[in-house]
Amino acid sequence: MSDTKINPMLKIGLELGPIVLFFAGFKYFKDRSFHILGNDYSGFIVMTAVFILLIVATTGILWKLTGKLSKMQLMTLVLVVVMGGLSVWLNDERFIKMKPTLLYLVFGGTLAIGLLRGESYLKLVMEEALPLQPEGWMILTRRLCAFFFALAVANEAIWRLCTTETWVTFKTFGLTAAMFAFFLSQASLLNRYALPEDKA
Repeated sequence: MSDTKINPMLKIGLELGPIVLFFAGFKYFKDRSFHILGNDYSGFIVMTAVFILLIVATTGILWKLTGKLSKMQLMTLVLVVVMGGLSVWLNDERFIKMKPTLLYLVFGGTLAIGLLRGESYLKLVMEEALPLQPEGWMILTRRLCAFFFALAVANEAIWRLCTTETWVTFKTFGLTAAMFAFFLSQASLLNRYALPEDKA
């Protein structure tokens, strides 16, 4: 299937839609319990099951529309299905809460391996969007690697020390806002190491 471009807003909607719907559903059902097939499930676990279905559906739509999926999208899908599935199957919310930790450790670890080899794996996936000089790529990769590890630590601290409601809010808004803030904070780096033709 050919690589097809789609409306950026549609892409963002498909990627963020399941997270927003999970947050809204959790807020509505958080104090309710559901008796399903002889077991009692909290609203959080029920919404986790819904979230898995939404992620599978929206990822499938993205693949159908664009003809491809990024490694990040595939990794997210696998971890949501596996960790979310364990939460639902074992009726234990801890597994889905650990999903962001594992995701960011994988991303940070992958970038770290590249750095140890003197390469920027980030460049391989973002070169078209951010044309930078080699030194710029290495600096940005080191910063993003450290940032991913920091997010993993933050997620662990939040879900272990705070309430489920606090973690859901952090997962929905905090992690997304942190990612946007990180790239905004790199504006001077991106400008300094932009390729000459892109500066012009």
